[in-house]
Amino acid sequence: MSTSDDQSDSTDFSDWLAKEFAAGGDFTALAVLVDINEIQVTPLCSTYFNVIGDEVEWSDIVVMFAGSGADWSGAAFFPVRGAGGGPLDNPTARLRLRELEARIDDDRLVINEGHFFDKWGRRMRIDEVLQ
Repeated sequence: MSTSDDQSDSTDFSDWLAKEFAAGGDFTALAVLVDINEIQVTPLCSTYFNVIGDEVEWSDIVVMFAGSGADWSGAAFFPVRGAGGGPLDNPTARLRLRELEARIDDDRLVINEGHFFDKWGRRMRIDEVLQ
């Protein structure tokens, strides 16, 4: 239950992050910011960052993404780990991010392979629209 005095950041994102960290420890998050309108999702920009611990709150993510300058309305996160576990090295993370961008450019439904959240940290998914 949430109250106005509750300072916790209880979002679907926070729940996902805690479960992801518990399942495998530290990881690299490939992140894609998107614009969402009624029938289209458009990738805007992407980045990656290392997650060390499960204490990142959605408000921290929003502040970080504000630096992108993009007017985003959703973000998809793709957790990846190195061969021995833990975060990827920078060259590998850049390569994996470019591969992900290409896959999303080809098929927006690839976003559903990650963990997709709206601007308030609520879980979302993309459904195909038939025209």
